[in-house]
Amino acid sequence: MEPLSYARSGVDLARAKTLKERITRAVESTFGPDVLRPLGFFGGFFAAPGGNGTLALVATIDSVGTKVLLAATLGRHYGIGVDLVHHSANDLLACGAQPLFFLDYFAAASLEESILEELVHGMADACRALHCSLIGGETAQLPGIYQSGTYDLAGCMVGVVSTDRIIDGRHITAGDLVLGLPSSGLHTNGYTLARACLGLTGERERDRQILSEIPVWSQHSLGELLLEPHRCYYPLLRAWLDHPGLHGLAHITGGGLVENIARIVPQGRRVEIDATRWTVPPLFLELQQRGQVPLIEMYRVFNMGIGFVVIGEAPFIRELQQAIGEGWIIGQVGEGDTPRVLVRVRTDPELVLTSGS
Repeated sequence: MEPLSYARSGVDLARAKTLKERITRAVESTFGPDVLRPLGFFGGFFAAPGGNGTLALVATIDSVGTKVLLAATLGRHYGIGVDLVHHSANDLLACGAQPLFFLDYFAAASLEESILEELVHGMADACRALHCSLIGGETAQLPGIYQSGTYDLAGCMVGVVSTDRIIDGRHITAGDLVLGLPSSGLHTNGYTLARACLGLTGERERDRQILSEIPVWSQHSLGELLLEPHRCYYPLLRAWLDHPGLHGLAHITGGGLVENIARIVPQGRRVEIDATRWTVPPLFLELQQRGQVPLIEMYRVFNMGIGFVVIGEAPFIRELQQAIGEGWIIGQVGEGDTPRVLVRVRTDPELVLTSGS
């Protein structure tokens, strides 16, 4: 069997990155003075009207990707609604923002009421827990675009942050430490490759049999493990957002540790991550073995057990780790221009992944 990669399974991250770079000029040509940061962060920053320059609105938009195909196969949709809200809240958290309101977009070939109701209950419960209002959305029936029995779910969340407390990584400096917080699984990224690793083809009965398998290292089926909802880090970290020792936050989504941390690292700084500091959860190793995925590709695509990263002064990071009772100090910040992020995946023999590689 030829080793699998994200590109071979249908998602070309390198091509997507190149395209984003090409369209940046067109997008930024629309910016006026109220746009407070350039593209590339975890949300877009806009001066709040009437805020006298003291408040910024932060907006983020995303989907849950092909995780919906697993939900459709197993008939379990509630967690997908939770996924979408938590993913969005984590993006706002990475900017230092408090969630305010959320809107969703549901599209399918035809409307299946029970599925939509289950999704909305998941989104509503997740929003309620965050004191975030689900203020509306759009339901589109698009036969000919979507296949019967599948759907797409996307959402936009808006938050607010004081302009003097925007977290964008600009204060990251040499000597800072990096705290990695554990993920609850794949979250909402890499499912196209995960499905390819498991040999899922869309044939419902066969796929259900595969997803019902219980690995020897778990008491849960592959389907249950893969549908575990995206963890939300906002309740864990919100009390620390005003701490002067906090310099940067990164939500580890598509592109893994390297590309997501690189979004916030300022010029002249380099973040070095030691991937031997934590134990990669067995679900990722199971997928790697089944798909014969090169280790370096696994770290490019998946979070590998680290769902969120906090960067700050060493005393702050140690205080935070002790207070929340979890996480690993997985790296530190040094001087350097390129690469901005370096992950030592393995030391013997050495295997290194860098931003831009």
